[in-house]
Amino acid sequence: MRVGQKSNLFSSALVAALLLATAGTLAAQDVRYNFMPRTDFSKYHTYKWVNIAGAHPDQIMDAEIKESVDSQLASKGMIKTDSDKADLYIGYQTAVNQETQWDAWGSRAFGMGTGSWTSSTISIGTLVLDMYDPGTKQLVWTGSATKTIDPSTNHEKNIKNLDKSMAKLLKNYPPKQK
Repeated sequence: MRVGQKSNLFSSALVAALLLATAGTLAAQDVRYNFMPRTDFSKYHTYKWVNIAGAHPDQIMDAEIKESVDSQLASKGMIKTDSDKADLYIGYQTAVNQETQWDAWGSRAFGMGTGSWTSSTISIGTLVLDMYDPGTKQLVWTGSATKTIDPSTNHEKNIKNLDKSMAKLLKNYPPKQK
């Protein structure tokens, strides 16, 4: 069980491990998205990356996150551009929260028992991806991926995990509207 959030950190070292993590001690990552109702997503064909001040880790991690998102959007027919006339502006932010995890064990027999508990601090990382319509200056789609951070020293494995996370995050983009 997890008890409370201790603090919200923006540490490049921890954020760099955010989605480049192997399976952690908690359940699989949590992915959520939302979008502006009645938005015609079929009109969006091009996108441009925009930086959100202080919102990304080091340059290497920034490039890896963008490359992973670029790959997913390209598979959906989207074209990246540097033009200010792009149909969508895309940016992301990252955050890391530290939580206390309690592990307990015990045994009981004939009304008597023994037990013990230990605590450890775990890091929970979140990446939020936002898409804005530059014409209306409105947020039209937002999604987040949250996962326990448990970094691997195997860079290829980290990239593979990042790609899986972005595929899961963008699985339902563009959203199907009723």
